[in-house]
Amino acid sequence: MNKVWLIIQREYLVRVRKKSFIIMTLLTPILFAALMVVPAWIAGSSAFKEDKNIQVLDQSKLFGNRLKSTEKIKFQIIDTDSLNARKDFEKSKNYALLIIPKMTIDNPQGFKLIGKKNVSFDVENYLEDELERIIRESRIAALGVKQEDLDKTKAKVRLSTETQEGKESSSGIIYAVSFLGAILIYMSVLLYGVQVMRSVIEEKTNRIVEVMISSVKPVQLMLGKILGVAAVGLTQFSLWILLTIAISTGVSAALGVDTNQNPRVQQMKELSKANPELEKLEKKSSGDVLANINKGLSSLNIPLIIGCFLFYFVFGYLLYSAMFAAVGSAGDNETEAQQFTLPVSLPLILGFILAQSIINEPNGGLAFWMSMIPFTSPVVMMVRVASGVPTWELILSMSLLIGGFLGITWVAARIYRVGILMYGKKVNFKEIIKWMMHG
Repeated sequence: MNKVWLIIQREYLVRVRKKSFIIMTLLTPILFAALMVVPAWIAGSSAFKEDKNIQVLDQSKLFGNRLKSTEKIKFQIIDTDSLNARKDFEKSKNYALLIIPKMTIDNPQGFKLIGKKNVSFDVENYLEDELERIIRESRIAALGVKQEDLDKTKAKVRLSTETQEGKESSSGIIYAVSFLGAILIYMSVLLYGVQVMRSVIEEKTNRIVEVMISSVKPVQLMLGKILGVAAVGLTQFSLWILLTIAISTGVSAALGVDTNQNPRVQQMKELSKANPELEKLEKKSSGDVLANINKGLSSLNIPLIIGCFLFYFVFGYLLYSAMFAAVGSAGDNETEAQQFTLPVSLPLILGFILAQSIINEPNGGLAFWMSMIPFTSPVVMMVRVASGVPTWELILSMSLLIGGFLGITWVAARIYRVGILMYGKKVNFKEIIKWMMHG
């Protein structure tokens, strides 16, 4: 055990002292923090918001004076023909030109929006909403129906979901937490598993392993390498989380940015100021959304989710790292080892692909069996656990994963102890099976 511990220390210290580890550990949280802070800062900063002046040529005389300007979108009604309107627009500094041809309210077609460059999605969306509003109001007036009477018929329905036991739930929050847990395990297991493979290939190529094998058993070397890289992964993962939170919080406070505010929501708030009814609806909707998020988070068993994440992260990594170590020992270089990489990682990839369907049916037959198979359970069970999994299923899945790890490690060790000292021979699947049977 002392020898394994020495190998773990060596693998850990060699990696954490590398410049690449230090750079990526510091750079990644900065990038993550930037992704959270910069969009919110830009959305809330007036320096990045330009007034968008739009010329309107309304040949139908049905829309122009009824278009409502916003804080950033201004309408300028012009009275000329289409050709002169285009020429004047080319010379002007206006953002866009809206041409409304002659039409009736019963057949509104032929709208054209001309921009100096590509028109932004927000402007196009706002113009479509405004034109649709005017058409709707005109048709209502033509039918002799008052807008006030029509508004009274509107109703907003929101479902309050709960389980049979009476616990409140939120499908949106469950979906987000499930998918986040699945993708984190999928990416981290592959990332650090491949690191184990590359480490084995590097030592085999440099013939360092020949010296090490004279002092330790191949199985001890493999276990030490797997656990050492696991410690590196957990260290880097923890630092990423802590540094991302610290950097984003500090920068947000310094810039006065609310990172919880979605830029799209901020833009919709600005657009809604042009319509009092829409603004009231937006405020009510925002309050409902925040209430549902808080309710959804409070309904989740957060300690259980975190505990399951750590368990499936560690044992999923250990299982796949043992296979990647065996793959690394079978090739003289990374190119040769690549032929075995896809078959090894395919179950994990399959689990991630199916996870997107399992989220919608977390208690179905496919979800159950995929969460019991050790090769797919790290991803699939993380999808299911937020929705609630019976205790016996969770215990069975964990037990099978531990058993799968021990079995795969035993098989991988038989391949590893033969392949690690095999040079200059083209290895195929038939050869690897022979090592497994007679190693």
